Amino acid sequence: MTWKSPELTGLKPFGRPGIAVALPGTGSDADFARRSFEPACRKRDLELIAVEPDPLGVVASYRAALDAAAERGPVLAAGISLGAAVALEWAAEHPSAVTGVIAALPAWTGADTADCPAAQSAAYTAAQLRAHGLDAVIEQMRGGSPEWLATALTQSWRSQWPDLPQALQEAADYKWPGPERLATVEVPVVIITAVDDPVHPLAVAEEWAAMIPKSGLARITLDELGADPAILGHTGLAAFD
Repeated sequence: MTWKSPELTGLKPFGRPGIAVALPGTGSDADFARRSFEPACRKRDLELIAVEPDPLGVVASYRAALDAAAERGPVLAAGISLGAAVALEWAAEHPSAVTGVIAALPAWTGADTADCPAAQSAAYTAAQLRAHGLDAVIEQMRGGSPEWLATALTQSWRSQWPDLPQALQEAADYKWPGPERLATVEVPVVIITAVDDPVHPLAVAEEWAAMIPKSGLARITLDELGADPAILGHTGLAAFD
């Protein structure tokens, strides 16, 4: 791991978080977010709230959970993919309420998502679900996904059905933070990228690291993530130790 700024080896200037909030990625659920961040939080006696997305308003449910947590004390905002973008934008708007951000697997930079693989995938899946139903699309997804991902998505998709297409379309239409927004983030940010993930390109994570003033970039692989999602929490929180 290479850090842009030496002060990012710790969070002392920003205080100890009172609570961590973990936001899942598109189509995912609180269980995967919990498995990603809870082991590292438990090791540090840090309470974790893993947010269950409301498929009728995913981003609104994430922001409401962050608002509620901030009423209890300073927040460590952690997110995966879409959750990373929401965590980062919320942190930019509430700098006094946040000690830091863990942004795992960012998918895009900027409002123009025409070429964003994650947005294209979400829109395609939403259309397939509307046309063919849940079971057929799950079967198709399982045929082209690693077993760990297929198992996780089967669980989360079934829990969000029949509102899953709306949740995926919301993600497809989401405007990702651009350079201006990224430059306004005042708190330290750990960016974690899977170097072989085509849906969350390494180049995007490198852009975020270059644009966010106090940030560091950690690299993992999809095999490592699949073997143990807790690598996200262990990697991110270790940087703040």
